[in-house]
Amino acid sequence: MRITNHAVQLTSLRGLNSNLAALNKLQQQLTSGKTISQPSDDPTGTNTSMNTRQDIAGATQQARNISDGQTFLNSTDSALQTMLDQVRNVRDLTVQALNSGAQDAQSQQAIATQVSGIRQSLLGQANQVVQGQPLFGGVTTGSQAYDPATGKYVGVGGANGIAVHPLTRQVSDVEAIRIDVTGPEAFGDPASGKDLFAVVNSVAADVADPTKLSTDLADLDKVINGLTTALADVGTRSARMDTAAANNATRQLTLQTKLSDTESIDLPKTIMNLQMQQVGYQAALSATAKALQPTLVDFLK
Repeated sequence: MRITNHAVQLTSLRGLNSNLAALNKLQQQLTSGKTISQPSDDPTGTNTSMNTRQDIAGATQQARNISDGQTFLNSTDSALQTMLDQVRNVRDLTVQALNSGAQDAQSQQAIATQVSGIRQSLLGQANQVVQGQPLFGGVTTGSQAYDPATGKYVGVGGANGIAVHPLTRQVSDVEAIRIDVTGPEAFGDPASGKDLFAVVNSVAADVADPTKLSTDLADLDKVINGLTTALADVGTRSARMDTAAANNATRQLTLQTKLSDTESIDLPKTIMNLQMQQVGYQAALSATAKALQPTLVDFLK
């Protein structure tokens, strides 16, 4: 088969273009730091990359959910702990008032005033708001869980025949954690007339009546048990949230590593390949120049 000069030129040009395209691709990879600049570069890798990025977006949103949940739970824990300390102080004052032989009318009035002040402080704690949501108000759209003047529960859920609707945050693909506690769950059902604020109000009113104070003391113990239970529940959920945060951080790191393995170049290897490709291209140019030397006949055509 006869090989014409034109055929040699086409073959040489095709080879040079192929070498130049490979060189250009390596230069693009080195500049961008990515092995994939368009889906055709690696269809399988592109699919893996898209799925990994979707997983990263989900994990990032879950991390935001975890942070939001930790804010609510930490605030609730702090409020409950403060309120528990105050209620224990009320109990101490109640025991002191029961010792009627050592209390004159002025001392009893001082205790009643102090208990009333603690009740107002308790209502303030119960009406704490985080991110526009009352901590103990359930799913209410209002700004308060309890009426500061009457101590009546004005939240939604857990009282007045309305079921509790938990506020949750999705912390992983398979787990959601509740982040709230309603007032009736923590402080007692107001319908019974024996919730925290009603009991403390009774203590303030009954300071001068030891018989009634004995009943109030028993009610206080029930309230303290309820607060302790709520505090333990919140602590358990906080621990779960901390575990979810650690797992989420590990998952994000794993996904980022996977994405890097799929998309990012191996820098030393790419530099070496680029240098080898440059040498090959220069050699091809030199060989082509020798094989296709122009002649006088070429200029006369």
